[in-house]
Amino acid sequence: MAVGMGEWSETMDVTEETQKICDQVKDQVEKQTGKNYRVYKAVKYRDLHLCGGTHYLIKVDVGEDYDHLMVVQVTGTQFPTSPSLRGVEQHKTKDDPLVPFTN
Repeated sequence: MAVGMGEWSETMDVTEETQKICDQVKDQVEKQTGKNYRVYKAVKYRDLHLCGGTHYLIKVDVGEDYDHLMVVQVTGTQFPTSPSLRGVEQHKTKDDPLVPFTN
């Protein structure tokens, strides 16, 4: 079944672009969680394309467990914007599904 506009994609392996987005919000993640990550590696992601931008759910290996990040990348504006962290779910396992959440 093809994914339409406004539907989350299947869970996919991380791309270089997804890791870059993850790296760009690392400071925001550390501020929200109060941690300094030595290990911080994106492993899986899902995306949702909406008019005006793309939402990402990213599973990040942070050493002892995994964090799930909700990140928004605004597109279609005259000036490119940096990705923005919308939320973090901590203490996830490698097998926890990436499910949209609100913080």
